[in-house]
Parts: sequence; C-alpha cells; structure tokens
Amino acid sequence: MREGIHPAYNEDILIKCACGATFETGSTKDNVSIEICSSCHPFYTGKQKLVDTGGRVDKFRKRFGITE
Repeated sequence: MREGIHPAYNEDILIKCACGATFETGSTKDNVSIEICSSCHPFYTGKQKLVDTGGRVDKFRKRFGITE
C-alpha cells in the first residue's frame, strides 16, 4: 500500500443508535451515530407488519376481464 493516502483506522469506535444502544467497532470515522440498528429494527425484533397483497391479481383480472 502507498504511504500517506489512506485514512487513519481507529480500532475502538463507539456507534450510538437513536434507541440508545451502543456498539463498539473499528472505523475511519471518529463519531458514528445511526438512526436504526438491529436492536430496534422491526425486521430483527419480530414486530414487522406483513402487508397482505392477496387479491391484487384478482383485482387486475377483474379490471381487464381476464379469465383463466
């Protein structure tokens, strides 16, 4: 690697989430704050709402008069 062109890599960076969770990692940034993390994201917490799209195909077929 060439000298002097790479940013300094810090080993112990504290990442702060909006929910209050903190993580320790390495980064080229000094202060890292995020809006959503694995502790508060609906997909990982199991609170994700699944949208029922059933009936959309039937609605399309009804609109255009398509029958099987």
